[in-house]
Amino acid sequence: MRSLGAELIEHGRDFDDAKEQAARIATERNLEYAPSFHRDFVVGVATYAFELFTAVVDLDTVFVPIGLGSGICGVIGTRDLLGLRTKIVGVVAEGANTYSLSVAAGRIAPTASALTFADGMAIRVPDATALDVIRRGADRIVEVSDNEIAEAVRVIYSATHNCAEGAGAAALAGLLKERERLHGPAAVILSGRNIDRTWMQTILAGGTPHWRGVRRALAKPPKAESTMANTCRYGFVCI
Repeated sequence: MRSLGAELIEHGRDFDDAKEQAARIATERNLEYAPSFHRDFVVGVATYAFELFTAVVDLDTVFVPIGLGSGICGVIGTRDLLGLRTKIVGVVAEGANTYSLSVAAGRIAPTASALTFADGMAIRVPDATALDVIRRGADRIVEVSDNEIAEAVRVIYSATHNCAEGAGAAALAGLLKERERLHGPAAVILSGRNIDRTWMQTILAGGTPHWRGVRRALAKPPKAESTMANTCRYGFVCI
């Protein structure tokens, strides 16, 4: 971000701390705050759900990773608009399970920490609008461990030669965990491929990155070549 001329401010211990600080700075500087969950984001990511549902007939179940909720809300909304009966299963990390706790409680249930190397899912406080959509539209929420996520990264790499970040592989981890209860065609959403090189090396060697590696990775200065080729979300590669 800095190499592209942006002012980058690092704050707090996790996503939620940074989100709150960003809102404060926007107010102080009279800037427009871009929220991490917004209707426009949901509409945008819903396009992959439309492609999936129109390309594959009679899907019984779709597993979707949950970060702040845009992806699963887009899948639920598209399913409903198309009048399908496909079950939507949300997948969260065991160490960042605020959405599974909140769905079970029927209200927002923040957690004290979000400890997972799947940083795209590492949130402590759910979005109220997203939670309402998930409670009404998801069949269930599945929790997966970091070890299960790492195994899913390995499976995706071995089977398809795609590099999945932790959040991107979480849906497959959920499917693998629930394979015995599935009775029809199922799909998973690979939502991102922004995985750090050292994490990928650790995973392919049979290990699991530690969540503290998130902070260490952020502390590293960007490499010169990082602005030339960046792996983007939803399976596209930007050159």
